[in-house]
Amino acid sequence: MIKLTILHNEYESFVEEKAGFSVLIELQEDKLKILFDTSMKDDILINSKKNNIDLSNIDYVVFSHGHYDHTDGIKFLKLSEIRHIIAHPDCFIKRFAKHKDKEVYIGIPFFLEFLQRETDVIQSRNPYWISEKVVFLGEIPRKNSFEGQESLGFLENHERDWILDDSALVIKNNDGLIIISGCSHSGICNIIEYAKEVCNEDKIAVVMGGFHLFDKKRVFRTIDYLQSQKIDKLFVAHCLSDFAFTEMEKAGAFRIHTLEDFSF
Repeated sequence: MIKLTILHNEYESFVEEKAGFSVLIELQEDKLKILFDTSMKDDILINSKKNNIDLSNIDYVVFSHGHYDHTDGIKFLKLSEIRHIIAHPDCFIKRFAKHKDKEVYIGIPFFLEFLQRETDVIQSRNPYWISEKVVFLGEIPRKNSFEGQESLGFLENHERDWILDDSALVIKNNDGLIIISGCSHSGICNIIEYAKEVCNEDKIAVVMGGFHLFDKKRVFRTIDYLQSQKIDKLFVAHCLSDFAFTEMEKAGAFRIHTLEDFSF
């Protein structure tokens, strides 16, 4: 059995200061405990205590990308109890954005060198198989014309940040692929296509996560693609506009909420 527990998802509407996303993945047969993203502040610590969820002895922390609303929560975990961290190499670069005419840091809270002293850090641009069933996709090819074409913020050298580290996790299940995305800066459609290629599987059982959808035209093109894939269950979470949430629900998707759990 595969159990997914939403350790944190933002409120009903996207508010940047209250955003964040984190999923605890437990594969009972493989005896694997994976934490996908860590949200921000101490969200996951507070929420796990509410439901007596054990966040010790995590086999893998997987970062979808290096923005603070997906990585900041690592500060509140015991790094000595994390066996491995997996991320694209660019996850650890310094990133910034303009806020009220000031430059603010929006990257991962710990430098790579510090994390490497505390635990094993696996950096991969290529797909990295955690087990026979679970793969971190690495860098997502951006093949279609309507996704992954936007930068967000800038790097230390003031070049635009294209967030090339944006990735996802895929689980091969009997009913098809389970795809978990963090924010989908690379595009959820691009992610799904790459997951199918890497896993040599066309059947999609579940897509869950953040979709970074704010442009109306892109919302409709995304929905058209998702419907063409005949996905069994579509769960939308982090980083969508109210319009995108509403249109996704019309198309049969479900919103997910903090401390919901799902078994597959």
